[in-house]
Amino acid sequence: MDRALNSDPVITSDTEGRFQRWRNCIGFWLLGLCNNFAYVVMLSAAHDILQKQESGNTTALTSAPNGIHIEIRNSSSRYDCNPVSTAAVLLADILPTLIIKFTAPFYIHKVPYGFRVLVCFFTAVVSFLVVSFSSTIWMSITGVIFASISSGLGELSFLSLSVFFSRDVLSGWGSGTGAAGVAGAFLYSAFTQAGLTPQVTLWIMLVVPVILAVSYFFLLVFPPAFPQWRRDEVGHGSSRRANSQERRPLIEEETDTDEDSEPSPEEQEGHHIGPLTFTDQIYIIKDLLKFIFPLSVVYFAEYFINQGLMELLYFPDSPLSHAEQYRWYQTLYQIGVFVSRTSLVCFKIRKIFIMSLLQCVNAVLLAFAVYYQFLHYPWVVFIIVLYEGLLGGAAYVNTFYFISEETTERDREFAMATASVGDSLGIALSVAVSFPVHQYFCSL
Repeated sequence: MDRALNSDPVITSDTEGRFQRWRNCIGFWLLGLCNNFAYVVMLSAAHDILQKQESGNTTALTSAPNGIHIEIRNSSSRYDCNPVSTAAVLLADILPTLIIKFTAPFYIHKVPYGFRVLVCFFTAVVSFLVVSFSSTIWMSITGVIFASISSGLGELSFLSLSVFFSRDVLSGWGSGTGAAGVAGAFLYSAFTQAGLTPQVTLWIMLVVPVILAVSYFFLLVFPPAFPQWRRDEVGHGSSRRANSQERRPLIEEETDTDEDSEPSPEEQEGHHIGPLTFTDQIYIIKDLLKFIFPLSVVYFAEYFINQGLMELLYFPDSPLSHAEQYRWYQTLYQIGVFVSRTSLVCFKIRKIFIMSLLQCVNAVLLAFAVYYQFLHYPWVVFIIVLYEGLLGGAAYVNTFYFISEETTERDREFAMATASVGDSLGIALSVAVSFPVHQYFCSL
Protein backbone atom coordinates (compact mmCIF):
# COMPACT_ATOMS: atom_id res chain seq x y z
CA MET A 1 0.00 0.00 0.00
CA ASP A 2 2.80 2.42 0.83
CA ARG A 3 4.38 1.69 -2.52
CA ALA A 4 1.12 2.57 -4.28
CA LEU A 5 0.85 5.92 -2.53
CA ASN A 6 4.22 7.19 -3.71
CA SER A 7 4.07 9.70 -6.52
CA ASP A 8 6.83 7.91 -8.42
CA PRO A 9 7.22 4.12 -8.25
CA VAL A 10 10.92 4.23 -9.18
CA ILE A 11 11.94 6.08 -6.00
CA THR A 12 15.12 4.53 -4.64
CA SER A 13 15.32 6.18 -1.21
CA ASP A 14 13.17 7.84 1.41
CA THR A 15 15.05 11.11 0.90
CA GLU A 16 14.40 11.10 -2.83
CA GLY A 17 10.77 10.20 -2.21
CA ARG A 18 10.25 13.07 0.21
CA PHE A 19 11.97 15.46 -2.20
CA GLN A 20 9.69 14.48 -5.07
CA ARG A 21 6.58 14.72 -2.89
CA TRP A 22 7.64 18.23 -1.83
CA ARG A 23 8.24 19.21 -5.45
CA ASN A 24 4.78 17.97 -6.39
CA CYS A 25 3.12 19.76 -3.45
CA ILE A 26 4.89 23.02 -4.32
CA GLY A 27 4.03 22.50 -7.98
CA PHE A 28 0.33 22.09 -7.23
CA TRP A 29 0.48 25.07 -4.85
CA LEU A 30 1.80 27.24 -7.68
CA LEU A 31 -0.74 25.80 -10.11
CA GLY A 32 -3.55 26.70 -7.70
CA LEU A 33 -2.11 30.16 -7.11
CA CYS A 34 -1.64 30.96 -10.81
CA ASN A 35 -4.92 29.40 -11.91
CA ASN A 36 -6.96 31.71 -9.64
CA PHE A 37 -4.54 34.63 -9.34
CA ALA A 38 -4.70 35.60 -13.01
CA TYR A 39 -8.48 35.38 -12.84
CA VAL A 40 -8.82 37.73 -9.84
CA VAL A 41 -6.26 40.26 -11.09
CA MET A 42 -7.65 40.35 -14.62
CA LEU A 43 -11.18 40.98 -13.34
CA SER A 44 -9.97 43.90 -11.26
CA ALA A 45 -8.25 45.46 -14.26
CA ALA A 46 -11.18 44.70 -16.56
CA HIS A 47 -13.54 46.82 -14.53
CA ASP A 48 -11.00 49.59 -14.00
CA ILE A 49 -10.74 49.85 -17.78
CA LEU A 50 -14.52 49.59 -18.10
CA GLN A 51 -14.82 52.65 -15.90
CA LYS A 52 -12.64 54.66 -18.24
CA GLN A 53 -14.86 53.62 -21.13
CA GLU A 54 -18.11 54.48 -19.37
CA SER A 55 -19.29 58.03 -19.08
CA GLY A 56 -20.94 58.46 -15.73
CA ASN A 57 -21.03 60.47 -12.56
CA THR A 58 -18.62 58.39 -10.54
CA THR A 59 -18.03 59.69 -7.04
CA ALA A 60 -15.83 57.01 -5.50
CA LEU A 61 -14.21 53.64 -6.03
CA THR A 62 -14.39 50.54 -3.90
CA SER A 63 -13.77 46.82 -4.32
CA ALA A 64 -16.37 44.22 -5.20
CA PRO A 65 -16.32 40.41 -5.03
CA ASN A 66 -13.33 38.76 -6.70
CA GLY A 67 -11.41 42.03 -6.51
CA ILE A 68 -13.59 43.92 -9.02
CA HIS A 69 -13.59 47.68 -8.49
CA ILE A 70 -17.04 49.20 -8.65
CA GLU A 71 -18.25 52.76 -8.68
CA ILE A 72 -20.28 54.30 -5.90
CA ARG A 73 -22.98 56.82 -6.72
CA ASN A 74 -25.13 58.85 -4.42
CA SER A 75 -28.82 58.03 -4.58
CA SER A 76 -31.97 58.49 -2.61
CA SER A 77 -31.57 55.00 -1.15
CA ARG A 78 -30.85 54.63 2.54
CA TYR A 79 -27.95 52.41 1.44
CA ASP A 80 -24.75 53.49 -0.29
CA CYS A 81 -25.30 51.38 -3.42
CA ASN A 82 -23.34 50.69 -6.56
CA PRO A 83 -24.90 50.56 -10.04
CA VAL A 84 -25.83 47.13 -11.33
CA SER A 85 -23.59 47.54 -14.38
CA THR A 86 -21.15 45.07 -12.80
CA ALA A 87 -23.61 42.26 -13.52
CA ALA A 88 -22.19 41.86 -17.02
CA VAL A 89 -18.67 41.41 -15.66
CA LEU A 90 -19.80 38.96 -12.99
CA LEU A 91 -21.79 36.88 -15.48
CA ALA A 92 -18.87 36.83 -17.92
CA ASP A 93 -16.80 35.75 -14.92
CA ILE A 94 -18.80 32.63 -14.05
CA LEU A 95 -20.84 31.42 -17.07
CA PRO A 96 -17.96 30.12 -19.26
CA THR A 97 -16.50 28.29 -16.26
CA LEU A 98 -19.89 26.76 -15.48
CA ILE A 99 -20.42 25.59 -19.07
CA ILE A 100 -16.95 24.01 -19.17
CA LYS A 101 -17.45 22.19 -15.88
CA PHE A 102 -20.87 20.89 -16.91
CA THR A 103 -19.75 19.53 -20.28
CA ALA A 104 -16.00 18.85 -20.19
CA PRO A 105 -16.00 15.74 -17.94
CA PHE A 106 -17.75 13.82 -20.75
CA TYR A 107 -15.10 14.53 -23.40
CA ILE A 108 -12.04 16.09 -21.77
CA HIS A 109 -10.48 12.66 -21.06
CA LYS A 110 -9.72 12.47 -24.79
CA VAL A 111 -7.53 15.59 -24.55
CA PRO A 112 -4.00 15.06 -23.14
CA TYR A 113 -3.06 17.07 -20.06
CA GLY A 114 -0.19 18.80 -21.84
CA PHE A 115 -2.55 20.27 -24.43
CA ARG A 116 -5.01 21.34 -21.73
CA VAL A 117 -2.31 23.25 -19.88
CA LEU A 118 -1.26 24.97 -23.10
CA VAL A 119 -4.87 26.04 -23.67
CA CYS A 120 -5.00 27.43 -20.11
CA PHE A 121 -1.72 29.27 -20.73
CA PHE A 122 -2.77 30.84 -24.03
CA THR A 123 -6.30 31.82 -22.92
CA ALA A 124 -4.85 33.48 -19.79
CA VAL A 125 -2.33 35.42 -21.92
CA VAL A 126 -5.08 36.43 -24.35
CA SER A 127 -7.29 37.62 -21.49
CA PHE A 128 -4.52 39.90 -20.16
CA LEU A 129 -3.75 41.31 -23.60
CA VAL A 130 -7.37 41.80 -24.67
CA VAL A 131 -8.28 43.67 -21.51
CA SER A 132 -5.09 45.75 -21.50
CA PHE A 133 -5.74 46.96 -25.08
CA SER A 134 -9.51 47.16 -24.66
CA SER A 135 -11.29 50.16 -26.16
CA THR A 136 -14.91 49.03 -25.71
CA ILE A 137 -16.99 47.48 -22.97
CA TRP A 138 -17.57 44.29 -24.94
CA MET A 139 -13.87 43.93 -25.64
CA SER A 140 -13.19 44.05 -21.90
CA ILE A 141 -15.92 41.50 -21.22
CA THR A 142 -14.39 39.27 -23.91
CA GLY A 143 -11.16 39.38 -21.93
CA VAL A 144 -13.03 38.33 -18.79
CA ILE A 145 -14.52 35.40 -20.73
CA PHE A 146 -11.05 34.20 -21.77
CA ALA A 147 -9.92 34.40 -18.14
CA SER A 148 -12.95 32.39 -17.09
CA ILE A 149 -12.18 29.71 -19.69
CA SER A 150 -8.60 29.46 -18.47
CA SER A 151 -9.60 29.25 -14.82
CA GLY A 152 -12.46 26.78 -15.34
CA LEU A 153 -10.49 24.42 -17.57
CA GLY A 154 -7.49 24.69 -15.26
CA GLU A 155 -9.41 23.84 -12.10
CA LEU A 156 -11.11 20.86 -13.70
CA SER A 157 -7.88 19.56 -15.24
CA PHE A 158 -5.61 20.00 -12.23
CA LEU A 159 -8.10 18.36 -9.88
CA SER A 160 -8.26 15.39 -12.28
CA LEU A 161 -4.48 15.40 -12.59
CA SER A 162 -4.10 15.11 -8.81
CA VAL A 163 -5.23 11.46 -8.89
CA PHE A 164 -1.91 10.51 -10.50
CA PHE A 165 -0.03 11.79 -7.43
CA SER A 166 -0.23 11.26 -3.70
CA ARG A 167 -3.12 12.97 -1.88
CA ASP A 168 -0.64 15.48 -0.43
CA VAL A 169 -0.95 17.53 -3.60
CA LEU A 170 -4.60 18.34 -2.79
CA SER A 171 -3.38 20.30 0.23
CA GLY A 172 -0.97 22.19 -2.01
CA TRP A 173 -3.66 22.90 -4.60
CA GLY A 174 -6.19 24.08 -2.01
CA SER A 175 -3.69 26.31 -0.24
CA GLY A 176 -2.55 27.83 -3.54
CA THR A 177 -6.08 28.69 -4.65
CA GLY A 178 -6.71 30.26 -1.25
CA ALA A 179 -3.51 32.32 -1.46
CA ALA A 180 -4.51 33.58 -4.91
CA GLY A 181 -7.30 35.74 -3.52
CA VAL A 182 -5.08 37.43 -0.94
CA ALA A 183 -2.04 37.80 -3.21
CA GLY A 184 -4.04 38.85 -6.27
CA ALA A 185 -5.97 41.61 -4.52
CA PHE A 186 -2.88 42.86 -2.68
CA LEU A 187 -0.48 42.95 -5.64
CA TYR A 188 -2.95 44.53 -8.04
CA SER A 189 -3.77 47.24 -5.48
CA ALA A 190 -0.07 47.73 -4.71
CA PHE A 191 0.91 48.20 -8.36
CA THR A 192 -1.94 50.60 -9.13
CA GLN A 193 -1.44 52.46 -5.85
CA ALA A 194 2.22 52.92 -6.79
CA GLY A 195 1.09 54.84 -9.85
CA LEU A 196 1.10 52.17 -12.55
CA THR A 197 -1.87 52.17 -14.90
CA PRO A 198 -4.11 49.08 -15.06
CA GLN A 199 -2.73 48.46 -18.56
CA VAL A 200 0.91 48.39 -17.44
CA THR A 201 -0.04 46.31 -14.39
CA LEU A 202 -1.61 43.73 -16.71
CA TRP A 203 1.52 43.54 -18.82
CA ILE A 204 3.54 42.81 -15.69
CA MET A 205 1.03 40.13 -14.70
CA LEU A 206 1.73 38.23 -17.93
CA VAL A 207 4.38 36.47 -15.86
CA VAL A 208 1.59 34.58 -14.05
CA PRO A 209 0.58 32.21 -16.90
CA VAL A 210 4.30 31.69 -17.56
CA ILE A 211 4.77 30.52 -13.95
CA LEU A 212 1.77 28.19 -14.38
CA ALA A 213 3.30 26.57 -17.47
CA VAL A 214 6.75 26.29 -15.86
CA SER A 215 5.24 24.73 -12.71
CA TYR A 216 3.46 22.07 -14.73
CA PHE A 217 6.12 21.19 -17.30
CA PHE A 218 9.29 21.58 -15.21
CA LEU A 219 8.45 21.35 -11.50
CA LEU A 220 6.06 18.39 -11.21
CA VAL A 221 7.62 14.92 -11.04
CA PHE A 222 5.31 12.77 -13.16
CA PRO A 223 4.98 9.00 -12.92
CA PRO A 224 6.93 7.10 -15.60
CA ALA A 225 5.31 7.16 -19.05
CA PHE A 226 2.65 9.64 -17.89
CA PRO A 227 0.23 10.30 -20.79
CA GLN A 228 1.42 13.86 -21.35
CA TRP A 229 0.64 14.23 -25.03
CA ARG A 230 -1.59 11.24 -25.78
CA ARG A 231 -4.64 9.69 -24.16
CA ASP A 232 -5.07 6.38 -26.02
CA GLU A 233 -7.37 4.18 -24.00
CA VAL A 234 -7.59 1.07 -26.17
CA GLY A 235 -4.62 -0.57 -27.85
CA HIS A 236 -3.24 -3.93 -28.83
CA GLY A 237 -0.79 -6.30 -27.19
CA SER A 238 2.03 -4.72 -25.22
CA SER A 239 1.09 -1.17 -26.21
CA ARG A 240 -2.29 -1.59 -24.58
CA ARG A 241 -0.66 -2.96 -21.44
CA ALA A 242 1.74 -0.02 -21.30
CA ASN A 243 -1.11 2.42 -21.76
CA SER A 244 -3.10 0.84 -18.94
CA GLN A 245 -0.08 1.47 -16.72
CA GLU A 246 0.06 5.11 -17.85
CA ARG A 247 -3.59 5.70 -17.06
CA ARG A 248 -3.32 4.20 -13.59
CA PRO A 249 -3.91 6.80 -10.85
CA LEU A 250 -1.46 6.39 -8.01
CA ILE A 251 -3.96 6.81 -5.19
CA GLU A 252 -4.89 3.19 -4.74
CA GLU A 253 -7.78 1.66 -2.85
CA GLU A 254 -7.47 -0.93 -0.10
CA THR A 255 -8.04 -4.44 -1.40
CA ASP A 256 -8.55 -7.83 0.16
CA THR A 257 -5.24 -9.04 -1.26
CA ASP A 258 -1.87 -8.85 0.42
CA GLU A 259 -0.70 -5.23 0.49
CA ASP A 260 2.81 -6.25 -0.50
CA SER A 261 1.72 -8.25 -3.51
CA GLU A 262 2.11 -6.64 -6.91
CA PRO A 263 -0.79 -7.23 -9.35
CA SER A 264 0.29 -8.81 -12.57
CA PRO A 265 0.28 -6.77 -15.78
CA GLU A 266 -2.65 -8.82 -16.99
CA GLU A 267 -4.64 -7.99 -13.85
CA GLN A 268 -3.76 -4.31 -14.18
CA GLU A 269 -4.73 -4.34 -17.83
CA GLY A 270 -8.04 -6.01 -17.14
CA HIS A 271 -8.89 -3.52 -14.42
CA HIS A 272 -8.00 -0.34 -16.34
CA ILE A 273 -8.71 -1.16 -19.96
CA GLY A 274 -11.22 0.99 -21.81
CA PRO A 275 -12.89 4.31 -21.03
CA LEU A 276 -15.92 4.75 -18.79
CA THR A 277 -19.20 4.30 -20.60
CA PHE A 278 -21.92 6.95 -20.45
CA THR A 279 -23.89 4.71 -18.10
CA ASP A 280 -20.84 4.45 -15.83
CA GLN A 281 -20.55 8.23 -15.81
CA ILE A 282 -24.21 8.70 -14.86
CA TYR A 283 -23.84 6.32 -11.91
CA ILE A 284 -20.71 8.16 -10.78
CA ILE A 285 -22.53 11.50 -10.97
CA LYS A 286 -25.39 10.10 -8.87
CA ASP A 287 -22.90 9.01 -6.23
CA LEU A 288 -21.24 12.42 -6.33
CA LEU A 289 -24.41 14.35 -5.56
CA LYS A 290 -23.77 13.91 -1.83
CA PHE A 291 -20.63 16.02 -2.37
CA ILE A 292 -21.75 18.38 -5.15
CA PHE A 293 -24.98 19.53 -3.51
CA PRO A 294 -23.47 20.61 -0.15
CA LEU A 295 -20.56 22.34 -1.94
CA SER A 296 -23.02 24.22 -4.17
CA VAL A 297 -25.04 25.34 -1.15
CA VAL A 298 -21.92 26.59 0.63
CA TYR A 299 -20.89 28.67 -2.39
CA PHE A 300 -24.42 29.88 -3.06
CA ALA A 301 -24.69 31.30 0.46
CA GLU A 302 -21.10 32.58 0.36
CA TYR A 303 -21.45 34.53 -2.87
CA PHE A 304 -24.94 35.72 -1.98
CA ILE A 305 -23.25 37.44 0.97
CA ASN A 306 -20.36 38.72 -1.13
CA GLN A 307 -22.36 39.94 -4.12
CA GLY A 308 -25.71 40.88 -2.63
CA LEU A 309 -25.11 41.96 0.95
CA MET A 310 -21.52 42.85 1.77
CA GLU A 311 -21.50 46.27 0.14
CA LEU A 312 -24.67 47.23 2.03
CA LEU A 313 -23.12 46.53 5.42
CA TYR A 314 -21.89 50.09 5.91
CA PHE A 315 -21.51 51.80 9.31
CA PRO A 316 -21.37 55.62 8.94
CA ASP A 317 -20.36 56.18 12.57
CA SER A 318 -17.18 54.13 12.17
CA PRO A 319 -13.86 55.97 11.70
CA LEU A 320 -13.39 53.77 8.61
CA SER A 321 -14.84 54.99 5.33
CA HIS A 322 -17.22 52.83 3.30
CA ALA A 323 -14.38 51.86 0.95
CA GLU A 324 -12.11 50.99 3.87
CA GLN A 325 -14.79 48.91 5.59
CA TYR A 326 -15.47 47.00 2.40
CA ARG A 327 -11.76 46.50 1.76
CA TRP A 328 -11.40 44.94 5.20
CA TYR A 329 -14.43 42.71 4.59
CA GLN A 330 -12.80 41.36 1.44
CA THR A 331 -9.35 41.03 3.00
CA LEU A 332 -10.60 39.11 6.04
CA TYR A 333 -12.79 36.90 3.85
CA GLN A 334 -9.82 36.00 1.64
CA ILE A 335 -7.65 35.33 4.70
CA GLY A 336 -10.30 32.96 6.02
CA VAL A 337 -10.40 31.13 2.67
CA PHE A 338 -6.63 30.83 2.58
CA VAL A 339 -6.34 29.52 6.16
CA SER A 340 -9.07 26.91 5.75
CA ARG A 341 -7.85 25.73 2.33
CA THR A 342 -4.48 25.14 3.95
CA SER A 343 -6.00 23.29 6.92
CA LEU A 344 -6.14 19.91 5.19
CA VAL A 345 -2.67 19.06 6.50
CA CYS A 346 -3.98 19.43 10.08
CA PHE A 347 -7.49 17.95 10.05
CA LYS A 348 -10.28 16.74 7.79
CA ILE A 349 -14.03 17.39 8.00
CA ARG A 350 -16.17 14.66 6.45
CA LYS A 351 -19.63 16.19 7.03
CA ILE A 352 -19.71 18.91 4.36
CA PHE A 353 -23.44 19.48 4.89
CA ILE A 354 -22.71 20.97 8.33
CA MET A 355 -20.67 23.72 6.66
CA SER A 356 -23.53 24.24 4.18
CA LEU A 357 -25.96 24.77 7.04
CA LEU A 358 -23.63 27.12 8.91
CA GLN A 359 -22.99 29.18 5.76
CA CYS A 360 -26.74 29.53 5.19
CA VAL A 361 -27.07 30.77 8.78
CA ASN A 362 -24.45 33.41 7.97
CA ALA A 363 -26.39 34.51 4.88
CA VAL A 364 -29.70 34.77 6.72
CA LEU A 365 -28.11 36.61 9.64
CA LEU A 366 -26.45 39.20 7.41
CA ALA A 367 -29.59 39.62 5.28
CA PHE A 368 -31.55 40.49 8.43
CA ALA A 369 -28.69 42.74 9.52
CA VAL A 370 -28.93 44.66 6.25
CA TYR A 371 -32.71 45.02 6.41
CA TYR A 372 -33.16 45.78 10.11
CA GLN A 373 -29.74 47.40 10.63
CA PHE A 374 -29.36 45.99 14.13
CA LEU A 375 -25.56 45.70 13.88
CA HIS A 376 -23.76 48.87 14.96
CA TYR A 377 -20.06 48.08 14.63
CA PRO A 378 -18.11 46.85 11.61
CA TRP A 379 -15.92 44.57 13.73
CA VAL A 380 -18.92 42.25 14.16
CA VAL A 381 -19.11 41.87 10.39
CA PHE A 382 -15.32 41.44 10.28
CA ILE A 383 -15.66 38.35 12.47
CA ILE A 384 -18.57 36.96 10.45
CA VAL A 385 -16.89 37.33 7.05
CA LEU A 386 -13.67 35.79 8.37
CA TYR A 387 -15.78 32.85 9.57
CA GLU A 388 -17.56 32.79 6.20
CA GLY A 389 -14.22 32.42 4.42
CA LEU A 390 -13.16 29.64 6.78
CA LEU A 391 -16.34 27.67 6.04
CA GLY A 392 -16.09 28.13 2.26
CA GLY A 393 -12.44 27.15 2.02
CA ALA A 394 -12.86 24.14 4.30
CA ALA A 395 -15.85 22.89 2.31
CA TYR A 396 -13.85 23.10 -0.92
CA VAL A 397 -10.70 21.21 0.10
CA ASN A 398 -12.52 18.58 2.17
CA THR A 399 -14.97 17.86 -0.64
CA PHE A 400 -12.22 16.94 -3.08
CA TYR A 401 -10.14 15.13 -0.48
CA PHE A 402 -12.96 12.77 0.39
CA ILE A 403 -13.94 12.30 -3.25
CA SER A 404 -10.37 11.18 -3.94
CA GLU A 405 -10.52 8.86 -0.94
CA GLU A 406 -13.97 7.32 -1.44
CA THR A 407 -14.17 6.85 -5.21
CA THR A 408 -12.67 3.80 -6.88
CA GLU A 409 -9.42 4.00 -8.76
CA ARG A 410 -11.14 3.60 -12.13
CA ASP A 411 -13.71 6.35 -11.47
CA ARG A 412 -11.55 8.89 -9.63
CA GLU A 413 -10.28 10.99 -12.52
CA PHE A 414 -13.79 11.53 -13.93
CA ALA A 415 -15.23 12.12 -10.44
CA MET A 416 -12.73 14.86 -9.57
CA ALA A 417 -13.45 16.68 -12.83
CA THR A 418 -17.23 16.36 -12.48
CA ALA A 419 -17.42 17.49 -8.85
CA SER A 420 -15.64 20.74 -9.73
CA VAL A 421 -18.98 22.01 -11.06
CA GLY A 422 -20.28 22.31 -7.48
CA ASP A 423 -18.71 25.63 -6.53
CA SER A 424 -19.37 27.26 -9.93
CA LEU A 425 -23.00 26.16 -9.90
CA GLY A 426 -23.49 27.69 -6.46
CA ILE A 427 -21.85 30.95 -7.57
CA ALA A 428 -23.98 31.16 -10.73
CA LEU A 429 -27.20 30.62 -8.78
CA SER A 430 -26.12 33.25 -6.25
CA VAL A 431 -25.65 35.76 -9.08
CA ALA A 432 -29.24 35.16 -10.19
CA VAL A 433 -30.54 35.78 -6.66
CA SER A 434 -28.18 38.42 -5.30
CA PHE A 435 -28.76 41.04 -7.98
CA PRO A 436 -32.55 41.35 -7.51
CA VAL A 437 -32.02 41.31 -3.73
CA HIS A 438 -29.36 44.00 -4.08
CA GLN A 439 -31.70 46.11 -6.25
CA TYR A 440 -34.51 45.68 -3.74
CA PHE A 441 -32.41 46.98 -0.86
CA CYS A 442 -31.11 49.86 -2.96
CA SER A 443 -34.67 50.88 -3.84
CA LEU A 444 -35.69 51.27 -0.20
